Amino acid sequence: MKYRKITAIINVNSLEAVEQALKQEKTIEVAITRVKGYGDYKNFYSPQWVSTQARVEVFVLAQHAEQVAHDIMQAAHTGLDTDGVIAILPVETIYHVRDYVPPSNP
Repeated sequence: MKYRKITAIINVNSLEAVEQALKQEKTIEVAITRVKGYGDYKNFYSPQWVSTQARVEVFVLAQHAEQVAHDIMQAAHTGLDTDGVIAILPVETIYHVRDYVPPSNP
């Protein structure tokens, strides 16, 4: 099976709507963290020019990646510079830690 990792950096105000949209999709794993940074938008009122954003990382089957990215964009879109960005990356392998079998000692 082929997988993709979707990383979305979005405005924290859109996070709840994005979470609701992801609950409707067939995602494998979702991780959400708060991050600081800047891209096209710079917070000139902050000494470091950074703003607080949310990073949403999603692992999906390759055939669902474009739809999930579209759903995130639809939920996060406000038309402002702070809406964010989305990247879709190929994933070589996904391991489930629960399935790990340690090697036996000789």
